[in-house]
Amino acid sequence: MKVLKFGGTSVGSPKSIKEVANIVRNVEGKKTVVLSAMSGTTNSLHEVADHIINYREEEANDLINDLVAKYVDVVTELLEEKTNQNEAIALISDRFEFIREHIGIEIPSSQIEKNIVAQGEVLSTNLFNFHLKETGASVLLVSAFDFMAIDEANEPVLSKITEEYGKIVVANPATEIFVTQGYICNSHTGKIDNLKRGGSDYSASLIGAAIVAEEIQIWTDIDGMHNNDPRFVENTFSLKEISFDEAAELAYFGAKILHPQSVIPARKANVPVLLKNTFEPDAPGTIIKNCKVPDGVRAIAAKDGITAIKIKSFRMLMAYGFLKGVFEVFEKYKTSIDMITTSEVAVSVTIDDTTHLKEIVAELQEIGSVEVDTDLTIVCLAGDFSEQKTGSNTAIFSSLSNIPVRMISYGGSNYNVSLVINTENKKKALVALNNGLF
Repeated sequence: MKVLKFGGTSVGSPKSIKEVANIVRNVEGKKTVVLSAMSGTTNSLHEVADHIINYREEEANDLINDLVAKYVDVVTELLEEKTNQNEAIALISDRFEFIREHIGIEIPSSQIEKNIVAQGEVLSTNLFNFHLKETGASVLLVSAFDFMAIDEANEPVLSKITEEYGKIVVANPATEIFVTQGYICNSHTGKIDNLKRGGSDYSASLIGAAIVAEEIQIWTDIDGMHNNDPRFVENTFSLKEISFDEAAELAYFGAKILHPQSVIPARKANVPVLLKNTFEPDAPGTIIKNCKVPDGVRAIAAKDGITAIKIKSFRMLMAYGFLKGVFEVFEKYKTSIDMITTSEVAVSVTIDDTTHLKEIVAELQEIGSVEVDTDLTIVCLAGDFSEQKTGSNTAIFSSLSNIPVRMISYGGSNYNVSLVINTENKKKALVALNNGLF
């Protein structure tokens, strides 16, 4: 079985949904199709939730009415048979009535938001299922709430996913297409929860690992993973093949085509991941798998919204326990560190979550002097950076000779060199690196 995931832009209109259905039907063998919400829906549902949480009933109802009208229009264009249209419209009414029931309800605001936002994936998969059935496909709609679960630490419970989804597949041997929701899941208490933004990729990877799929296909609006960011650099090209290690680095440090966590289950299960373009289905895309990494830089990604924090020890030389004290502060506030560099008296780290920046700085000032820089970008260069191969290093720094570099991280991985620059220099840096390396 193959697992095919389609993002919001891929199912963003009735026409797109029909094109996705054609792609699915043309893939040989059994497959599980994982769908995101239709593009724009998740943001609208977040807005609805915000209105409800802040007691703006009229605004919430107005936006809900707009969404109902939008989805009714989708149904009338997508489905041809009147019976199917009526069933689909009834489903839409039911789901938005469920959302309205949250107005004035006394439950935690975070749960209200999760309950409401989850309906986007429920709607898209039901409409897709209606369309496939109308075209005569052998299809079964499977609720993610029947198998996708996370534990108290918000980590997926792969054993449960494997067991429960396996039962569903085994119980339906004649079914060719299984359709389910990405992103949404059950919490450890059985309530509606999710895998966070971009979690549909993660859902697909978890399902693929659970059933040890032949292949996981991530269909989006880009023809594979590019060597650089095509939004800022001209004449980029997609990579035919890339290793899990390289893909993980690029995804974490800004490559938008792939959710950072999505390669982890696939890599552990050794299931290849194919990145494809919904709107150019004949393009070869990029295959991610366990493979040898060629020498030198293979691709570049950039991650904005970075804050750098430099902590200088009060003593001339770092005392024993200084680093431990620094990291304990970040652990206390559950704030992940992206990069770290050290000298004999100071340590610099970068973070992308500044929720507790004020508290973190206050506690760090008890163990050293603290400097904070904002509006920074991490530029990640992925490839083979083994010790004996230095040509790429020369090319990297020659390319950036006119661009100030705030931090450099090298040696933590053989597959990544990361640089921190001012965000205002990002485009200039990406173009310079593209010219110098490719």
